[in-house]
Amino acid sequence: MKTAGRIHPVYAAMERTVFDRMSALAREHGAINLGQGFPDAPGPEPVLEAAARALREKSNQYPPGAGLPELSEAVCGYYARRQGLALSPEQVTVTSGATEAIAAAVLALVQPGDEVILFQPAYDAYAPMVRRAGGVPVSVMLQPPHFRYDADALERAITPRTRVLMVNDPLNPAGTVAGDAELAALAQACLRHDLIAICDEVWEDVRFDGRPHRSLMALEGMAERSVKIGSAGKIFGITGWKIGWMIAQGELATALSRAHQFLTYASAPPLQWAVAEGLAMPDAMLAGQRAEWAASHTRLKAGLEGAGFTVLPNAATWFLCVDLAASGIALTDRQFSERAVTDAGVATVPVSALYESEGQPEHIVRFCFTKPDGVLDEAVARLGKWRAALG
Repeated sequence: MKTAGRIHPVYAAMERTVFDRMSALAREHGAINLGQGFPDAPGPEPVLEAAARALREKSNQYPPGAGLPELSEAVCGYYARRQGLALSPEQVTVTSGATEAIAAAVLALVQPGDEVILFQPAYDAYAPMVRRAGGVPVSVMLQPPHFRYDADALERAITPRTRVLMVNDPLNPAGTVAGDAELAALAQACLRHDLIAICDEVWEDVRFDGRPHRSLMALEGMAERSVKIGSAGKIFGITGWKIGWMIAQGELATALSRAHQFLTYASAPPLQWAVAEGLAMPDAMLAGQRAEWAASHTRLKAGLEGAGFTVLPNAATWFLCVDLAASGIALTDRQFSERAVTDAGVATVPVSALYESEGQPEHIVRFCFTKPDGVLDEAVARLGKWRAALG
């Protein structure tokens, strides 16, 4: 069969994701993988035990498409406790991870020809999803080292065809967190131009600055025009479970649920029950895990700085970014990542791969730090030795 012209152009022209590529190179060269973002630890024991118990004692058949009621209620309780949000279970649709939630939100809210604001750098699934829905991605650049949202740049990007803006806060890959003034500017733009905000907030509870997360949904006028997306994989450090959710009001919530029902329909019920139990547990249950992540963040940052790398400021996520130019390294981020995995035996991610616009920075590299101390120390030693050889 001839396939030319038969495959959707979004996928026909698509390259392998940078995360998959760097992980494959890490396997090929036996390198330490600080590229793809996941912890090496198994996850909180009480949540794992809850899943094992649910497998034995509860149903393993189809759950309700929008999610188990117990999980929807637990999500509402968690956000009431952690963020002061007043939500109701019918606003929650449980998804097979946050990426499915993003896909469902885009399919439900983006029509052919609609423009969607994407702040760059961005999770590399955003733009293909928008294009597959027939929408037009419009990039607004965020610049290192602080990656702040610029109200003037956003205003210049908005046209009469703009319908949606996507906000990832805290921001992957930079690990930065939007300040109150930035959130207010985003909300004002949505209200002024009648936009819907798809809020990818999966890193909301992976923060090291001691401050609670503030959702864009919480700002005045935004509750009825926001989709809030969360992830159990990030909260509990169990990325393979792929349990996420999206939250909205009224007709938005109905549309999201309808889009979801023809994607995955439902996710594994034992994992949903386990996540529901985990979200209802005292916050102290996760204190040890979060302390370990914070210690790993500090350890890798200190190690990289000791080896002569300039680490950018950040407050969240599982990632640190290094400024190659400020570190005195005359390589682009792609050159650095390719050579680091082959020559030094350490896989990283070039941040320019997460931009689509011309003129993007090409001197920032992302490192994942949620690894054992010995792995981090060995990675730093390898990179330090290789860096010294670069001259």
